[in-house]
Amino acid sequence: MTQRFRRLSGNEIFALLLLCMTLLTAWITDFRPRQGAPDPHAPAPIAHTAAAPIETTDPQAGVHTRLTLEADPAAIRQELQMVRAMGASWIVEYFPWLYLQPNGPDEYDWQHADRVIGEAHRQGLTVIARIDGVPAWARPAETSWKYLDESGYPAYARLVAAFAARYRGLVTQIVVWNEPNLSLEWGLRPVNPAGYAAMLKAVYPVAKAANPDVEILAAGLAPTSEPDGSPLGLDDLTYLNRLYDAGAAPYFDALALHDYGGTHPPDADPGSDPRTWRHAEQVRALMVARGDDAKPVYLTEGGWNDSPRFNGAVRPADRVRYTVAAYRYAQEHWPWARSVVLWQFRLPLATHTAQDNWTFVTPDFLPKPVYLEVQKALRPPSAGAP
Repeated sequence: MTQRFRRLSGNEIFALLLLCMTLLTAWITDFRPRQGAPDPHAPAPIAHTAAAPIETTDPQAGVHTRLTLEADPAAIRQELQMVRAMGASWIVEYFPWLYLQPNGPDEYDWQHADRVIGEAHRQGLTVIARIDGVPAWARPAETSWKYLDESGYPAYARLVAAFAARYRGLVTQIVVWNEPNLSLEWGLRPVNPAGYAAMLKAVYPVAKAANPDVEILAAGLAPTSEPDGSPLGLDDLTYLNRLYDAGAAPYFDALALHDYGGTHPPDADPGSDPRTWRHAEQVRALMVARGDDAKPVYLTEGGWNDSPRFNGAVRPADRVRYTVAAYRYAQEHWPWARSVVLWQFRLPLATHTAQDNWTFVTPDFLPKPVYLEVQKALRPPSAGAP
């Protein structure tokens, strides 16, 4: 029997063509090679160049910058040029996790970190990176931005590993967290040395697998004498002892140290006051007693404040003298300290609080007396100031 087919109308032909195009598009979409998400471990697009050596009499000396708060590339460049010109070789900079991964565990924003680390490298500065600050997606609702429980440690470890891999050869030290012996820095919870030890255990193997050359630093502890049960925190020496008791020693390569002078000159006997420059020697003695004398210390915060509104400040002239003497004291007495980094070089905007009185230069880059005197002490006589 003969089968007859009717001629299709123009609308039917158009609909059939549209269906064929849809099916073809779907086939191509399903089977074409896919572009994967950017590799978080890919090297940063920063040229590895050899900067001229920094002319300094003290290779330990450094400053803590606050470029997290600075968006202007020209200002970042000017600040790091001034650090170099002062004769400092080290900077500590804060890279908040919530800035690096604001939207989720599979997205990274490296733009600002690339800019800061790239410029520091061009200036010949060694960068110690501190990473903490929890994005909203990585913590329970209604918790502090410093709150991270053990369920979030793997995500934090992956971020630290990605950072270590991206900046291999550019950042050689990473500080895991900040002052975990303070409730404020531990997510407004009672402090927990065992919990921080677990964090180090989660981070260390992942970061070292991504970059075997990176040094993982246990966080600098706040120099405080808070007793057990205090809602504010815990004595730093007690906390460090308990960190060792929790088995943390194999999971950090070096110890970061916060070392403020309070109202005392840098050579003052520390006694029982943790706000003395030589309190660092008590921390070091504890490390030695726990068999960790082979590990170096990186002093990542410290110094004196000269605000008349700050309880525990010193006079401006004393701040200058103590700062210069502190760098010298560490150079002469602390061979175990790889860096001596003081807080803080500059703030992009004046706060009109005592925070302004830690700085070495003003927001508009005017050198303070402390900058000029440190520069005289750190720069070789033949170098002069550029």
